[in-house]
Amino acid sequence: MGEAVGEKGFQTKELTVSMGPQHPATHGVLKLVLDLDGETVVKCTPYVGYLHRGVEKLGENRTYFSALPLTDRLDYISSMSNNVGYVNAVETLFGIEAPERAKYIRTICAEMSRISSHIIWVATHALDIGAMTVFLYSFREREWILDLFEMLTGARLTVSYPRIGGVRNDVSQEFLDSLYKFVLEFPGRVDEYETLIDQNRIWLQRTKGIGIISAEEAVNWGLTGATLRGSGVNYDVRKANPYDVYDKVQFDVPLGKAGDVYDRYRCRMEELRQSARIIKQCIEQIPAGPILAPEAHKFVLPPKENVLKSMEALIHHFILITKGPLTAPVGEVYSATEVPKGELGFYIVSDGSGKPYRMRVRAPSFVHASVLPRLSEGHLLADVIANIGTIDIVLGECDR
Repeated sequence: MGEAVGEKGFQTKELTVSMGPQHPATHGVLKLVLDLDGETVVKCTPYVGYLHRGVEKLGENRTYFSALPLTDRLDYISSMSNNVGYVNAVETLFGIEAPERAKYIRTICAEMSRISSHIIWVATHALDIGAMTVFLYSFREREWILDLFEMLTGARLTVSYPRIGGVRNDVSQEFLDSLYKFVLEFPGRVDEYETLIDQNRIWLQRTKGIGIISAEEAVNWGLTGATLRGSGVNYDVRKANPYDVYDKVQFDVPLGKAGDVYDRYRCRMEELRQSARIIKQCIEQIPAGPILAPEAHKFVLPPKENVLKSMEALIHHFILITKGPLTAPVGEVYSATEVPKGELGFYIVSDGSGKPYRMRVRAPSFVHASVLPRLSEGHLLADVIANIGTIDIVLGECDR
């Protein structure tokens, strides 16, 4: 620790403190070692590694089908988006094209997941900084959208709904009508959130000019999602490399200018409205047709009633669970999707067996956690909390 003499002759020295690992304010079991000069952060060192999940190694010991539920547990706030990213990667490896209806359903689900994730983000981010009321308001819509997930999948948080080659079950008209009502009302609810904090003078003091990062630096640090777009970089995987039906719907990519906490907040709030816009278009355009590709039988379990009365179905079920597809293309593939927190990439190496030889996950939260020192050093201790919230991390996909 460095020592110095203050302006009144008092001897001062830097203080090293540990922030975390605990969940409140650090959005997971994140530990930060901070060197402080008074209340100013001189050095910030992040530590991850308190979950020890081993999702990537577990994925290499499961079949392509059985590894799907593992992806729910990466960013558990937006598990549907993780599922969509994974099945797109496996489909790219196997050369499978999902039916058009299934692609529309996936796009709807991915944007529902984005809304769900961003609602949690604005609620907890505001609560971290000291604004409690927005947390209570936003959880009305959080519950509403979880009820819609439950109507579609039977689950609310970890859904495992998409399938390699399509989706598990079709959507009902009742679900589409309920979701359409939600997306019509939701933009007005976002307006309510903004009424509480958007021009609140305390909110502006806590976010304007805090955690500034330039466009060039943001790119060099590997930032993606709204954390990158808040610095004015127009990069969105849905636009740059469209998947599912993102090339068939109209939406805008919100951009910031200053690259501070406030700009990143503004980007995500506008993304809430754009997600509702995308879902509305998908519901209006969704075609009739199958929800599974013909090749999907390699990965999808036969119906339970068939397993109980058909030897062929029982054997197929047994082989699929224990060995996976008997043949797989030899090679490697990297597939990226735009999840709520940024670019989620799956890198899969196949040796021809029914299981991935290697699986690696490019998790946005892990990349974003590394930029905390750059955002926090030189700011006050209280601003560290604002910076953790602004990069929108979940430690489930950091220590994976």
